[in-house]
Order: sequence, then C-alpha cells, then structure tokens
Amino acid sequence: MLDITTSEYINSHRDIIHHLMRHYLSLDRQFLLHSELRDEFTNFCNQDTDNPYDKQLLQLIDISQEAVLSHPWVYLAIRPRTARWAYLRFHSDTMVHEEISVSEFLIFKENTKDPQNSDEWLLEVDLTPFNRDFPKLKESRSIGRGVEFLNRRLSSQLFEEIGKGDKRLLNFLRAHQCQGQQLMLNERITDVPTLRRTLHLAQDYLDSQSPDAEWNQIGLRLQEIGFEPGWGRTAEKISNSFNLLTDILEAPAPETIERLLSQIPMIFSLAIISPHGYFGQSDVLGLPDTGGQVVYILDQVRAIEKEMRHRIYEQGLDIDPQIVVITRLIPEAGNTNCNQTTEHIMGTKSSRIIRVPFRSKNGEIIPQWISRFNIWPYLEKFSLEVKKELLAELGTKPDLVIGNYSDGNLVATLLSHQLHVTQCNIAHALEKTKYLYSDLYWKENEEKYHFSSQFTADLISMNAADFIITSTYQEIAGTRNSVGQYESYGAFTLPGLYRVVNGIDVFDPKFNIVSPGADSDTYFPYTETERRQRSLTTDIKTLIYGTPGDTSRGNFTDPDKPLLFTMSRLDNIKNVTGLVEWYGNNPELRKHVNLLVIAGHIDKDLSQDREEYEQIEKMHALMDTYELNSQVRWLGIHLDKQLTGELYRYIADTRGAFVQPALFEAFGLTIIEAMTSGLPTFATCYGGPMEIIKDNLSGFHIDPNHGEQSADKILKFFQRCEENPETWETISSASIKRVQEHYTWERYAKRMLSLSCIYGFWKYVTNLDRDETRRYLEMYYGLMFKKLANSVDPETEQH
Repeated sequence: MLDITTSEYINSHRDIIHHLMRHYLSLDRQFLLHSELRDEFTNFCNQDTDNPYDKQLLQLIDISQEAVLSHPWVYLAIRPRTARWAYLRFHSDTMVHEEISVSEFLIFKENTKDPQNSDEWLLEVDLTPFNRDFPKLKESRSIGRGVEFLNRRLSSQLFEEIGKGDKRLLNFLRAHQCQGQQLMLNERITDVPTLRRTLHLAQDYLDSQSPDAEWNQIGLRLQEIGFEPGWGRTAEKISNSFNLLTDILEAPAPETIERLLSQIPMIFSLAIISPHGYFGQSDVLGLPDTGGQVVYILDQVRAIEKEMRHRIYEQGLDIDPQIVVITRLIPEAGNTNCNQTTEHIMGTKSSRIIRVPFRSKNGEIIPQWISRFNIWPYLEKFSLEVKKELLAELGTKPDLVIGNYSDGNLVATLLSHQLHVTQCNIAHALEKTKYLYSDLYWKENEEKYHFSSQFTADLISMNAADFIITSTYQEIAGTRNSVGQYESYGAFTLPGLYRVVNGIDVFDPKFNIVSPGADSDTYFPYTETERRQRSLTTDIKTLIYGTPGDTSRGNFTDPDKPLLFTMSRLDNIKNVTGLVEWYGNNPELRKHVNLLVIAGHIDKDLSQDREEYEQIEKMHALMDTYELNSQVRWLGIHLDKQLTGELYRYIADTRGAFVQPALFEAFGLTIIEAMTSGLPTFATCYGGPMEIIKDNLSGFHIDPNHGEQSADKILKFFQRCEENPETWETISSASIKRVQEHYTWERYAKRMLSLSCIYGFWKYVTNLDRDETRRYLEMYYGLMFKKLANSVDPETEQH
C-alpha cells in the first residue's frame, strides 16, 4: 500500500503527473527501469523550465523501480520503503489513476511484452497463505536479524501455556545423542519437577567441588541423579549451564535461551554441498564456474572445524567433528584433483572433500565438465547418490546440511527432506539480478542460461530452508534505491510458464547476516613485516615487470608509477574490460598509475567458457585501440593463495590501490583480502561492497555505469596522495581496521554454529518445519521443476 503522503500528492497534482506520464509514453519504450525513469525525469524538467516541478514529484520517481508502458497506460512498481511494494496505473487520456494488485501488474507486463501469448489464468505462485500465521518481522531495519526476532517471539510463546514449554525443553534435552552416547539427560529425569529438583541437587554438589574439576572426577555423581556429559568440561562450566537452564525454567528470556542453546552439543557433523564448477584446493581458480565460492567454502570449513573442536572440548566431550564437502566428480579434470573421489582439506584435522559423479539416465558417469547453467537434469540422481555416500562416510545422517548457490541449495533441500535434518542455504549470488529482465525474457535466454530451471530451484530451496545466511543486508533487501537479490524473488513473471505474486518474504525470520572474512594466515597487513614472505618478492617482480609471453600481455615502460590492481574471473559481470576502457579513456590517470590486470586467459582458444571467450576478444581489442601495451600488464594466470597474499602487500609497498569494478558483486572476497592487506580499495557501489566499505573513509565506492566519473575518482585519490602521502596511509589504516572489526572467519564460525543450534531447537519444539509449505513445494518440484530440468540439454556447446 502507498503511504498517505504519496497518495495525497498524486491526487492533488494530477495535471503535472500525467504530463510526465505522457512524456514517458512518448519515448516509445515498453519498459523503463529506475535509473531510466530518473534520467528521463531530468530531461523532462529541462524541457519545460517554466513549470514548478517540486521535490515531491522527484520523490515519486525516486521510489518507482519500474515502469511498463503501453498507450494509453503507464503501470508503475512503487517501492515506498525498503522491501515494501505497491503498484499503480495511470491512464494518460482520462488522467485516471488507481492502485492495483501485484497480479494485475504482472499480467499487464506479460501482455505488453507479448500481446499474442498473454494468459491471465497462468499458474500463480503465492506462498502467503502458508505463512499467514507465522511470526514475521515488521521493521525493515530488522531484516537479516531473524534469530534475534525468533528468540524474542517464540521464547514467550513457548512458555505461555503452563507446563508445555518446559516439557518440550525437557524432551529436547533428552533427545541428544552422539555415536551411541547419551548426552545431557538420562532416563532418571522423566518430568520437569524432577529436572528442577535435580538441578538444585547438582548445584549443591558442584559448589562443594573444585571449579576446575572435570567430568571424569565429578561425572559419576551427576549421572546418578540424571545428568550426562555435554554440560561443560569443568565444574564451573557445568554450573554455569545449570544456572542458565534454571533461569529459563523460572522466567525464560531470549538472551538466556540463546546462550544456553549455543552451549548445548548439537552439531558434530555437517555436509556442505557445492556441485558445480571445479571444486579443489589447487589449480582450479579461474576455470569455468570456479572462483570465490571455492575459496569461501574452504576457508569456511577451516574456521568451522576449529570452532567445532573448541566447543566440543568446552562441552566436556571427546568427539571428533566431521565436515564433508560434497561436490561433483569430474573424470576429465585436466591438471586438477577433481577426478579424485576423496581429498583431505589442508589446514584441518579431519575435514575432507567427497566427489560424487553425475550420471546419465542409463546410469553412466558423465566424464566432462558441465556449465552451471546446464546441470539441472543431474541433480536429483546426484542427491540420491550423495545421501548414500554421506551415510556411509559419517555412519549416520549429518546434523546440518549447508547448500551453496542455486544448485547446491536445491540438493541440500532434497537431502534435508530425505534425512530430516536442519538445512542452511547460502546463495553467494543469485543470477536473477545479474541479467537485465532475465525473468521477463526467459524464453529468449532459455537455450543459453535455462533461467526457468534456476529460478524455480531458487524458489523451492529459499522456502524450504530452515535458515538462510547472507553476507550483507543488501543481499536480502537492497538499499533505499535498489532492490535486494532475495527481494527480487518476491514478485516476478516468467511469461507463458508461471507468475510469482509472493515467492519469498524478506521479513521472514529465516534470514541472517553472517559476513565472511579472509584467511588471516594468508591475508594480513603489509605492515606486519615479520610475517612477510620475502622469498616470493622475486617471483612477484617477474609477474609485474617481466616481459610479455604466452600468459601475459603488456610491459610497463615506466615501472616507478604506482600500481592500480584488479583481479577476478573474466566474466561480463566482473566488468574488467570496462575498467580497462575507463583507464584507456583517461590520459591523466594513465600518466599517474600503471594498471595490473589478473583475469582469464590471454589465448581465447584456452577458454572453455563462452562469456570469458568473448571478454578475451574484447580485452585484446581495447589494448590495441588505446595502445595500452606500455601501461597495462594483463596476466592470464591463476595465483596460489600465498603468492596472492604477498602480491597485495607488495602493491601496498608501492602505494598502489585495488579496484573491483563489477557491475554487481554479492559480497566481494577480493575486496576483503585487499583491504586487510592495507591496500586502498575502490569497489562497485552495487551489492555487498556498499556495506564493506565506508566511502571516503575506509575505501571508495565507484559506479560501474559511469566509468568516466569512476576513473576521475581514482585519479583524484592518487593526485591527493602525491600532494600529501598521509592520504594513502589514512585510507590504508582505516581499511585494515574495518576488516578486523567486522569481517573475520572466527566471528563467522561462532555465529554460524550458534544459528544452527538455535534454529535446530526451534524446529524441534515449534512448527518451524512448516509442513504446509513443504507439501506445496513438493508438488511444485514434481509438477514444475522436474519437467523444466528434464528439458535441459546438457550437451549445449559452450562457445
């Protein structure tokens, strides 16, 4: 619904507004996005300077995210506040306007795109009825803090009915076992009054013992009255846990419940699912579909295993935690280890990678890499085989399943459904927001991208997950002026297939923000000289200043200039070619800095990826057009982590800077790596970097859609540094501080395990299973997704 102020303004300024609507219609465009509406509003005002178009009219356009135009109608999708939507239509001849439903807006959008194939009775996906009575957040600022909300709402509800909440908590504590060992409570405690009495007895006993006494010294007496291991390693820690439980039974408070649940041993094994690309520890980065997600998961595993071991030890248990990363076996894996069925994860004690093959319909193993856009037909069989492998590997079902990206999240959904375990989703990036009108023009893109399968899988896994982890707020709900990745799944249409009127609600308490970090053993400040790997300096100088060869192009004729550095996959979305073009078009910037690019291959014939192939051709054309061989060095190599970490620090030594020019970036691990190394960083204003960097304080935001302005911003920074070297030092120090305070894997691991315990508890004692939603999703999967997935031809040519 529109707010009262906006409604009153529209009603009292009909003439001005309809004049503007006629201007939009005169453009002869069917669709206009937010930025286009804003730009055309400026043009409109400039054409008629006599009319007083006030600020409120500008505000109306600023909250308009999209317009659909078909004379005499203009339909607007209005976003008055973050994640709040309304829909309006204006009739340019009669000057009538009215608020309409999301369904009406989407139908008009479909008809405008293709009047011949309109279908008002198209399947509509609406999950509202299933979640009507489920507790939801109310305030936009609370989005991403779901677990805090659940603890406040459900803790009071749980204990409203006298005795019921206490009994559920008792049953929950009695349910804990691991490897055949009973934990927490034994059969001697059968009801809540007994639990209360034995807690008092236990506290009296513990008060008489040394605070450092361990379970093997005091456990026999505690077992006699009903307690089992898991409350803590020492008498002091056990006593603390008992106090928390006593407080909850007396007067449950959200903070107390969260503290207790975080201490209960619930997570001993977990499975992390990542099917696409080449998942390995070496020689994989830069291969098709292989980049930051691999780095993220490996660092995640190391941090979580360390935290699991710490928690299990503190809980007084001697159990070896198990983390298994499940990915795809690729027999034709080139120089990688992706053809090995198992691989120990370096930096851990027992975590490993398990590779399971894709199989054809007749059961044959698929030997070659397959694009992430084409793997949908294989995922159901893959999940069934993964289930068998997991049960055999772990000896039992995992306590938690974590999906990654659209395909991994779907497999995690299937596994969670079969094994009845807690499911966590991590999107990393959602393709829907990467490609303009990817939903509306899905048919035109189907052969290349198969968005119908992907978006359907996303809807299923988003709604099936027990909780969802995002790196930033923007990933969920965007900003005041931009739509979040998850928010974009709230309402959209795939004409001729189905329309979504309520697909995902970002006010659902399943969303939680848990930001990752950079491996602190590899990425650390350039100022920590005693940790520096000086033995790599010669290799780094050769990389930067060496002569061109098969894996490089360009050679700096003035090596004394500071280095502007970028590193990423050579995808269109990463916009590396855009950066090179900005640089080539700015003679002053070229005078002040050299540009170092590490991305993709130099030889296009070495690429297996269609997008990269096109970008390689464009890179060579730009190098030729702007004659950049003496000022740009382009390396078509993939560095190991140690060399990468020292490279960041070496460039910091030269008082250079890092730039990440992506059209959109969900998070940006390279940004974290560069900042923690002390490199001043310029990064896209679209996506996660907006939250990571405080503009002009710990780095700089740049707009990839305005390359000239972005290049000028970089130039002015280097000019200021020449005038006052302290400018560089100030930004460098602030960037290091920013990462250390907010983006570390240690913080991530603690929060992830706490969330897993808390959601596991609420799922056990309440209806977080959402049975009605699950049944609907089962039907949607069987009737829609399977049909779409089976229509995909995985043998589609890559170039």
